[in-house]
Amino acid sequence: MKELHNVEAELRRFRLRLLAVGLLVLVCFGLLGWRLYSLQVLRYEELAERAETNRTAVMPIVPNRGEILDRNGVVLATNYKAYTLEITPSRTGRALEETIDAIGQVVEVTTRDRRRFERLRRDTRSFESLPIRTRLSDEEVARFAAQRYRFPGVEIKARLFRTYPLGETGAHVIGYIGRINQQEKERIEDSDDAANYRGTDYIGKLGVEHGYERVLHGTTGFEQMETSAGGHAVRRLHSQPATPGDSVRLSIDINLQKLVEDMYGERRGALVALDPRNGEVLAFVSKPSYDPNLFVEGIDHETWAALNESIDKPLLNRALRGTYPPGSTYKPFMALAALETGKRTVDTTIMDGGSWTFAGHTFRSGHALGAVNLHRSIVKSSNVYYYMLANDMGVNAIHDFMKPLGFGQITGIDIPGETRGVLPSTDWKRKTYKRPEQQKWYGGETISLGIGQGYNNFTMLQLASATATVAAGGVHHTPHLVKARQDAVTLQMHDVEPTPAQNLGYKPAHVAAVKRGMVGVTLEGTSRRVFADAPYLSGGKTGTAQAVSISQKGRYNAARLAEHQRDHSLYIAFAPADEPKIAVAAIVENAGFGAAHAAPLVRRVMDYWLAGLYPSELDLQAIQQGQVGAPIGTPRRVADMALMQAPVIPH
Repeated sequence: MKELHNVEAELRRFRLRLLAVGLLVLVCFGLLGWRLYSLQVLRYEELAERAETNRTAVMPIVPNRGEILDRNGVVLATNYKAYTLEITPSRTGRALEETIDAIGQVVEVTTRDRRRFERLRRDTRSFESLPIRTRLSDEEVARFAAQRYRFPGVEIKARLFRTYPLGETGAHVIGYIGRINQQEKERIEDSDDAANYRGTDYIGKLGVEHGYERVLHGTTGFEQMETSAGGHAVRRLHSQPATPGDSVRLSIDINLQKLVEDMYGERRGALVALDPRNGEVLAFVSKPSYDPNLFVEGIDHETWAALNESIDKPLLNRALRGTYPPGSTYKPFMALAALETGKRTVDTTIMDGGSWTFAGHTFRSGHALGAVNLHRSIVKSSNVYYYMLANDMGVNAIHDFMKPLGFGQITGIDIPGETRGVLPSTDWKRKTYKRPEQQKWYGGETISLGIGQGYNNFTMLQLASATATVAAGGVHHTPHLVKARQDAVTLQMHDVEPTPAQNLGYKPAHVAAVKRGMVGVTLEGTSRRVFADAPYLSGGKTGTAQAVSISQKGRYNAARLAEHQRDHSLYIAFAPADEPKIAVAAIVENAGFGAAHAAPLVRRVMDYWLAGLYPSELDLQAIQQGQVGAPIGTPRRVADMALMQAPVIPH
C-alpha cells in the first residue's frame, strides 16, 4: 500500500509539473503572438517607414539663389559653380590636424584656409562637412580624386558660389551672404522654413541679400535614393527638382551709384537720391565701402580686424545707420512748420542783428542780415530767424510736426538695420536720462534745435525722404530699393507694389513758399555758384553741422581741430523745381561748409539724372579733392560713354 501511495504522489507531482510547463509554454507562445501582432499590425507603419529609411536616403537639392540686378539689368550679385574640398570631422578616423597636413601634401592648403576652417568648426557640429579648400582647379580635383582612398571623411563637392562682380560698388545696398551660424540655424529650425533650408549652408546677412532672403533663396528639392548596407547610393527612386530663387531688380542705377562713390574719393560720407514721385531709391551711397566677396566664404582675421578697427568705419552703412545733426538743411522744414502751425506767415519779418540772447545766453549767427522774412531766412540761412522760431514753437511742437516727415523714425525702407536717430522731445529726454536734473528739459536747449543742432540726429535716408516729401507737395512715399522681381520659372518680371503714398495735408501755398525759398538758394544763395549754368532749375539748402561741441567762449577753427572733429558738410536738393523727379541728401564728413563739398556732389548727380551729363576727367579729379564748385572741363554725355557693365562670370 505504501508503494502504491508513493506512485500516486509522484504522478500528481508529474502532472503538476506538466501543467506548469504547459502553462509556461502557452504564456510564451501568447507573448510571442502578441509581439508578432504588435510588430505586424500595431507598429506596421512605423517599422515599414524605418525599414524604408534604412533602405533609402532622401538628399536635399539646394536651389540656385536668385540674382540681384540694377534698374537697367546690370548684374550685381550672381552665382557660379566650382569644386570644394570638405572634411566631416567625425568621420576622419584620426586627428584633424593630421588629416589637414596630409591633404596639404596633395593640394595647397594655406594658413588662411586653416584659420577659416577652424573658425567654421567652432561654430558647427562635428558631423557636418566643412570646406578646407574652395574653388579647386581641375588639376587639383584630379590629383585628390586619385588619392581619395587615403582620406576617409574628406570629399570633393560641387558647389554654387555667390559672387559680387562689381566688388565695393553698392556693397552697402547689396549686402552679402555667409555661412549659416548656430544662432541662425536654431532660428530656422524653429520656423516654418526648416524643411526649405535642409542642405543650405548660406544665408543673406546684410542689405538686399538679407531683406529679400525668402525671395532669393528659392525652394529646396530632393532626391530619394536606394542605398546599400554600406550606405552607398544604388539607384534613384524619386526626385523633385529644386526651384531657383527669383531675381530682384533694384531701382538703383549702378552707374550713378559708382559715379557718386568715385566722386567721394577717399572722403567719408553718405548720399541718398530718391524719386519723389514714387519713393524709388536711385542711389544709396556709403563711403568708404568694402568688398562683399570677402565675406562669402568667411573673412580672415587680419582683414576683419583691418575693416572693423578702421577709424573710417567702412563696415558702417552711413546712409542707413549713420546719424548726424542736419545743420541748416533743417531750416526749410522748420519754415514749413512755422507756416503750418501759424507761428509765422510768409511776410513775418524779424531783425537779424547777428546774434540772439535768451535767458542771459547769447546765440551767435556769424553775421547780421537785417530785416528777414521767411523767404530770405532760407536763402540767406538766417540763424536768428530760426532761434526765435524754435523758442516760439517749443520742443514738443517741433517734434510733433517733424515726426510725420520721418525725422527720428524708421522710414520702412526694404532692407533691415535702419537706425531711428533722435527727434528730441520732453518725453524723449525723460526716458533717455536717469538723473532727475538730466531728465528736465531746459528752454535754452530748444534754441539750437531750430538750426538743426542740439539733440537732433538723423540719417541721410530720413533727410532725403523728408526732402522728397516737400518736393512732392507734402505727399510721402516710403523709400524702397526693389523695383521688380523676376519669376525664376516663367522669367516674367513683376513690379513690386510700393507702400501706398500718404498725403500729409500741408497747404499748397505753404509748401510752395518753402520751395521758392529753396530755389532762391540755388539762384542767389549759398549754392548759386555750384549750380551756375545748370540746364535745369533746382531747389536746395546747404548745411554745416558740428561734429563736436565747441565751448561757449571758443571759436570754430578747422585748422586747429583733428580731421575727424571738423564740421560736416551737408546739402539737400530737388529738381526740376516745377516737377521734381529727383531729391537728394548728401553729407561729406568733416569737410566743412556745405556749399564747398556736399553741394558739388549733388550738382553732378542731378546733371547725370536730368541732363544725361557725366563729369569730365578734370572735374572728377577736382571734386574728389573738394576743389571745385560748378563743373569744369567739358562734361561727357552719358549716352556716349561705355559705362560699367557687369563682367561675364564663367560657369
